Amino acid sequence: MTSAASRQQQVRDILDPAVSALGYDLEDLQISQAGRRSVIRVIVDRDGGIDLDAVAEASRAISNALDEAELSGATPDTGPYVLEVSSPGVDRPLTEPRHWRRNIGRIVAATASGAAISGRVTAVDDDGVSMDVRGRARTVPFPALGPGKVQVEFSRIEEADLGDDDDDLGDDDDLDDELDSDDDSDGDVDDNSDHAELADLSTDLDDEPDSAAPARRVEE
Repeated sequence: MTSAASRQQQVRDILDPAVSALGYDLEDLQISQAGRRSVIRVIVDRDGGIDLDAVAEASRAISNALDEAELSGATPDTGPYVLEVSSPGVDRPLTEPRHWRRNIGRIVAATASGAAISGRVTAVDDDGVSMDVRGRARTVPFPALGPGKVQVEFSRIEEADLGDDDDDLGDDDDLDDELDSDDDSDGDVDDNSDHAELADLSTDLDDEPDSAAPARRVEE
């Protein structure tokens, strides 16, 4: 009987080429059981991040690879399964050089030679990570660097929200200008229409015979 760890590695070996062919990295794979179905959770990433279209593309490629492998007998029959494909969250630890590279510019907490360290990542190369720690530059080689944890910066969130508000205000101003323009245009049309109606009414009255004048009676 195939162990859970062995089956998981078999599935990973099958999916890795399919994900790599798209230019993505297979960051993690977990298989769990939910009743009669298996739940296959796959995390993918790439430089520049993953959007919804990329997740959908990866999901199709992974599903096709699983179906083909099952038909060929290359992997144990998983039976009915639910596939979940997603990108890494901010709480996922940074354990590979590519993880650090993708978080340049962010504040990360980690350990350096066993001591806690927290700073903004400024550069990443094959040897290690350079960080700005309280205004001082520090470089930590990968062998001495522990897993990193990205820190959420509320100031960045607030700035992003304010930027959206400014855009909304700009849109509101444009809308007000359009409404004012429409009001002015409507007013001109209404005024002209009123004058035209009055002129037509005056003309009609002049052309009509004087209905108030008494009729003459002719006697023979």
